Amino acid sequence: MLEPSATPKLELRNITKWYGPEGTGVLAVDDCSVSVQKGEFVCVVGPSGCGKSTLMTVGAGLEEATHGEILIDGKPAGKPGPRRSVVFQKFALFPSETVAQNIKFGLQMTNVPRDEQERRVQQQLEIMGLTQFRDSYPSQLSGGMQQRVAIARALAMQPEILLMDEPFGALDAQTRTILQEEVQRLSHQMHYTVLFITHSVEEAVYLSDRVIVMSRRPGRIKKEIQLPRDVAWKRGDIEQAAEHPEFIEARREIWALVREEIMAA
Repeated sequence: MLEPSATPKLELRNITKWYGPEGTGVLAVDDCSVSVQKGEFVCVVGPSGCGKSTLMTVGAGLEEATHGEILIDGKPAGKPGPRRSVVFQKFALFPSETVAQNIKFGLQMTNVPRDEQERRVQQQLEIMGLTQFRDSYPSQLSGGMQQRVAIARALAMQPEILLMDEPFGALDAQTRTILQEEVQRLSHQMHYTVLFITHSVEEAVYLSDRVIVMSRRPGRIKKEIQLPRDVAWKRGDIEQAAEHPEFIEARREIWALVREEIMAA
């Protein structure tokens, strides 16, 4: 378990988001506060339409909150930049660019020196198992491989914070499982600071150190659940993990909370 520091790496403080005029539009998120410590993996789950993706896009700086603030290391986060990288459900790759060129894109936009660009691209190709696809185009890759490229592009920026919005939601079950295990392995080895949005309770329990459950719309924080960090099932594959008593109990508790919100809606 991570010891909480005095200042979270990422803090979403009292976030409220209206779409349309305040008071008469759609209230998507209402007074939500979420913090992520350095090196912590936090998942947000909740019923469909509860505002969890809105919370992530606000946290990434891609949308403005109606009320509240976003802090990094206790200071205003400001506009989107290389400190925060985002991975979406849709791969958002450039179809006319190769795998290597897609990974390199953010590095070019932020004027990283050319030799450093190449070093980081090669590193991510190796980490994500993409070396032999370096010169391939997105249309030549499976959905799972395309998402590996999207993740590699985000990690190549060496962000302080990684925000992931249902990144495996569009993948088939087998590919999703493999990528869950890859992200778990990388997180355990590299200690990334991650805010991860998912509708899968099992995925949240498998990946995260802490799970935040949101209520039905307007989204509010219903409960936070701390999970064990350094136990055997956190380093095994998801099938082994799912048989662990602590995994089963956490999944049961979280699903009961989400189900309650679904039924109430």
